Amino acid sequence: MQLPEISKKELALLRSLSTRGGRKHSGCCRCEGVRAVRELLDKAPGSVKFIAGTPRGFEAFKEIPEKSRNISEETLADITETVNSQGIVAVAETPDFAAGTPAGPFILALDQLNDPGNFGTIARTFRAIGGAELWYTKGSVDPWCDKAIRSGLGAQFSLRLRRFENLEELVSAAADFGFKQTFIADPHDGESCFTAPGLFDKSVIVIGSEANGVTCHPAGSRNVIIPMPGDYESLNAAQAATVLLLEHVRRTTTN
Repeated sequence: MQLPEISKKELALLRSLSTRGGRKHSGCCRCEGVRAVRELLDKAPGSVKFIAGTPRGFEAFKEIPEKSRNISEETLADITETVNSQGIVAVAETPDFAAGTPAGPFILALDQLNDPGNFGTIARTFRAIGGAELWYTKGSVDPWCDKAIRSGLGAQFSLRLRRFENLEELVSAAADFGFKQTFIADPHDGESCFTAPGLFDKSVIVIGSEANGVTCHPAGSRNVIIPMPGDYESLNAAQAATVLLLEHVRRTTTN
């Protein structure tokens, strides 16, 4: 199948999406890599504007997706940030889930988590356990940046992401929808995450940055810790999130 060449206008848009300003201006993001593009096509096909790939990149698909364009290996390497590109990148409209009733038994909140690798990994794990609502505060990394999407393998397109000015605003918005309990993941003090009652019952579970933790402790919030008998420094944010999220799986699958 002979694909049309990527146009100059499409190429300019693809280049612009490497910056937060470019993403904000266009309302789009770019999604690189075979698994990330597959996730996008599976969960949000209507948001796809076009897919640029090399013959090598399209080999990973049984059928070449609609809106596909041909791009040279040299041009793709010049545009993308990966050292070893998989030969395919999609441009999609960024989903907006600012309205609507939250879904799921709990909300996972990231408070000024500014590492894109951690953000993407957490999104990927949350997607894996069937999570729905991933909320975050100003000061967190842009979840639609290249590295966050690559780390999440496009999991962002399966989740409902909402951004808030600060943690108090986030918790207040959650309470308005009936999510009235707030649990703060703390590295030093609190209830064990393995025994804390109501941890996932219409609650908000907050994970802060590795450097500074959460920005505040909203009124009525409870601290939870991950017991670590080894008496070592705390886990990183993505590891801590994985333990907490798998505890939800344990509680919901254990007879």
